Formats: sequence, C-alpha cells, structure tokens
Amino acid sequence: PSLDEMVHVASEMQRLDFDLPLLIGGATTSPAHTAVKIEPNYEGPVIYVKDASRSVGVAQALVQASTRGALVEKVREENARRRDLHANKKRLAPQVPYPRAQASRFAIEWQGYTPPTPTFTGTRKIDDVSLEDLVDYIDWMPFFNAWEFHGKYPAILTDEIVGEEASKLKRDADAMLEQIIREGWLSPSAVVGFFPANSVDHDDIRIFTDGQRNEELLRLHHLRQQRGKQVGQPQLCLADFIAPRETGLADYIGGFVVSAGHGIDAHTTRFEAAHDDYSSIMLKALADRFAEAFAEYLHERVRKQFWGYAADESFSNDELIREAYAGIRPAPGYPACPDHTEKGLLWDLLDAENATGVSLTESYAMWPTASVSGFYFSHPDAKYFSVGKIARDQVESYAARKGMRIEDAERWLAPNLGYTPGAPEAADAA
Repeated sequence: PSLDEMVHVASEMQRLDFDLPLLIGGATTSPAHTAVKIEPNYEGPVIYVKDASRSVGVAQALVQASTRGALVEKVREENARRRDLHANKKRLAPQVPYPRAQASRFAIEWQGYTPPTPTFTGTRKIDDVSLEDLVDYIDWMPFFNAWEFHGKYPAILTDEIVGEEASKLKRDADAMLEQIIREGWLSPSAVVGFFPANSVDHDDIRIFTDGQRNEELLRLHHLRQQRGKQVGQPQLCLADFIAPRETGLADYIGGFVVSAGHGIDAHTTRFEAAHDDYSSIMLKALADRFAEAFAEYLHERVRKQFWGYAADESFSNDELIREAYAGIRPAPGYPACPDHTEKGLLWDLLDAENATGVSLTESYAMWPTASVSGFYFSHPDAKYFSVGKIARDQVESYAARKGMRIEDAERWLAPNLGYTPGAPEAADAA
C-alpha cells in the first residue's frame, strides 16, 4: 500500500499549504506513477528520483536559485508528457468474466490423494534458533541489489566493472555480520502453526477449530486470475491448492511469522547519532537477510519435520534459493495474494504479536521491518503465480465475502484493478 500512501502524503502537503519539493523514489515507484498519481495532488515540485545516490544532485539543483526553476519546469513538462501517454494507453483490462474464471480453476486430481498430516496442529513458538543457524541460509543477491549492484552472486565479486566495489561491500558486510552474531545485536523470533482446512466457494479457504471440521475458526479470501489464456489453461487461485470441502479430504494449511529485527533500534540509533549512515543501512540490510534466511530455514523444518511431507529432501542453499522443493509459502501483499488485509487474519490465526513481538501498522506493514510472514501450502502442484488485473465483478464478490465496502476493497486492491473505480466502464470491464 505504500504507493497509495505516497498519494495521500502529497494530498496532505497540499492541504497544509506546503511548497517544499517532494522527491519520490524506492523499489515500488516509477516515473509514470509519480506523474499520473502523485503530482496532480500537489502544486509544489514533485520529482521522481531513481535511487538515493541521485537525490544529492537533484537536491543541490533545487536549493540553488540559478538552477531550481529550470529543473522544476523540465520535470513538470516530463510529468505532463507521461500523463498524456498514460491517458492514450489502452488499458489492459481483464478478459475473462469472473464466473468463467472460477469454472477454469486449476484441476487437481483429488481422488486417490491423501493430504499430509502435520505432526501438530495449532501454533508453536520457535525459540531454539540462533543467528549462527541462519547464516548458511542467507541469499546474498538481494543484499547487493539493495546497494544498486546487479548481477549474480558470487560472480558479481569478480565482475570487471563492479567487482572491486562489490568485494569491498561484502568484506564490510562479513565484518558486521560477525559482530552482530558475537555481540548478539539481533534476537530471532518466530511462530508457526498448522490448521485443518478446506477450500469452499471456489476461492475461499475455510479453517476449522479442530480435526472434526464442524466449527469454522476463520476464513481466508483469495483472488483468481481473469486473464486471457489459451484454451485449457487454468485461471489460478491459491484456494485451488487446498482440497475442496466436497471431496471429504482432511487437508491442512500452515502459517508463519519470523523476525530478525528485535534489538536493531538501539544500534541504528547509535549509528545515526554518529552520522554513520553507511553502518545503519548495512545493519538494516543484514537484518533483512537474516529474516529471509529464517523464513527459508523454518520452511525447511516444516517440510522435513513439522509437516514432514518431504522428510528425506536434501537441497543445497542454491537449490533452496531456486525453490526446488515441494510446496509454497505465499505472503499477503505479494502477486498470488495481493491483498495486505489478509495479513490481519494471519496474525489472528497465529496470535502472532504475542508470540513474536511483531506488530502490524495500520497499512499492514510489519514492525520490526526485518520480518517475513506467509502461509504454507503442501500440495506438490502448488506454485507461485501473479493474480494480475481483475474486473469489478470479482471485486464485488471479494468485498461481499470479506464483509468490506467495495470502495475499501478497491483501495486495497488498487494495483490489481483492471478498471477505473467510478468510471462508466467499470461495471462491464470484463
């Protein structure tokens, strides 16, 4: 939801009569979004900056009277051109009506299949994991991406162009990593849970209080693809990978929350007080790597121990990074499950805040930020996918199933809408 929050911030700056320049950047942003969604809400300069290193030159030009006017005018012209291009661009609307998409669900042969049974149901806190346990599970490539290095690890360390700087960065990271572990800067925490579950009404997953499956604990809501595909190709939804209620099969779903962010604030505050931004950013990047490593480590224990459906698997870290294993762990807010509000249900299911100390903000961001959460699916055919653009017919159904106003559903699903809310064509976008 950060993109919508940026629009809100611009609107608030306008309401409060700000005239300061507003610089937009970060992994989720783009020049088009800045021009189309953000600038129209603020009369002051709104400037897209690709990464933090380039913001220095932009800021320097903005504080000098001799260069500010020309820069602002140039940016306004570029933003206006991007809005014109966007207005003339044909919208990639969903191409399959929702009922037909539901009828084209991923077909699993449930007859003869026996869902694996977890070794326990309910939740369990994981308090036997140290930072040392997680080091071998670290995927280093996203660490380099965070510093604007692109390539493959470890080849990037010997790259002709960036190898020297990448190697220096890795040495600094290794030194801090060793200090983090030696001095216990970060405290890992986690909770994992498994619950009786069946899919219902095509796109929802019903979770039960116990193995008798007579009483519903809560219901998860999922979205289905509505894209044009070749005949015979399914319109995917995560609910497809849980046995339907009518099969009579006793299926299960899992959930988890892991964090490596507890304890970080004291050290980042210390670095920032000393104006050591490099060390502060380094620590945050390493904490993120520990959190992702914890998610990878815990998923392996789930497959081999807690759920046990792949007890004999043996993968290298490279194979784990490539997700060669059976089962998936999709997270709310990501392409297969784009609605962040489902994260609230996951927190309720796991009593996550009490178990891990990880809380959710009003926009469903996790705090501490070096945290990872998601669901576990065990079916061997389960796979990751992107829901993509959806039509108003599905949004109306989704809002009704969640007991949510359609305006609220449209706000949370804004990146996935294949129509413009309130526009005449919205009702028949499919």
